[in-house]
Amino acid sequence: MTVHLEVADGVGTLRLDRPPMNALDIATQDRLKELAEEVTRREDVRAVVIHGGEKVFAAGADIKEMQVMDHAAMIVRARALQDSFTAVARIPKPVVAAVTGYALGGGCELALCADFRIAADNARFGQPEILLGLIPGAGGTQRLSRLVGPSKAKDLIFTGRQVKADEALAIGLADRVVPAAEVYEQAHAWAARLAKGPAIALRAAKEAIDTGLETDIETGLAVERNWFAGLFATEDRERGMRSFVEEGPGKAKFV
Repeated sequence: MTVHLEVADGVGTLRLDRPPMNALDIATQDRLKELAEEVTRREDVRAVVIHGGEKVFAAGADIKEMQVMDHAAMIVRARALQDSFTAVARIPKPVVAAVTGYALGGGCELALCADFRIAADNARFGQPEILLGLIPGAGGTQRLSRLVGPSKAKDLIFTGRQVKADEALAIGLADRVVPAAEVYEQAHAWAARLAKGPAIALRAAKEAIDTGLETDIETGLAVERNWFAGLFATEDRERGMRSFVEEGPGKAKFV
């Protein structure tokens, strides 16, 4: 298998394993979708880390595999490609990407599917598809522009240039930069902290934010309002409010 799932302390790690560069071929894309759907279902997985290993996150699609595909073949495959990444983006639990080395093309697009990106100081992000006469096809034109704004997204996509970790942090493409040896440890710690939180409220927050970014504010507010009211039916809400009143903030233990 080119992607493995490891579960510990409520955190599921999706670990890419296709050396040397974790090229995202069709089999890897399909495996990502399969495991994203699995962690979505599993109650013992409350947060997710996406990791490519110590040296590289993912250096893009398998170009040799794509080179032999014609227009008709890609019409069929393009939807499946996007669906595999969308399955990761729609995991209804906190997801953090632990990025070391190259996150280029599909690798960058995969990192964009996470809620939070912790990058190594040696990380390199980029969408170099334009250098092949293409554009990003796994969500890059949409997710990158929503994350860093249209002007910065166009700069990266039009030029195909790579962004070092410090610039990625400055433009909002990375959320934290740490030494390479600490990337996975810090990503797992971030996920483990949230794995102890109220699962339904975290799901509600993620859906409200993501839906709001894709629609008008009135629709977004309606989603927020419905989730907000609905959470009053959960045991976690009862525990959280009771703990706040009796013990003060930040001491609740959720189920």
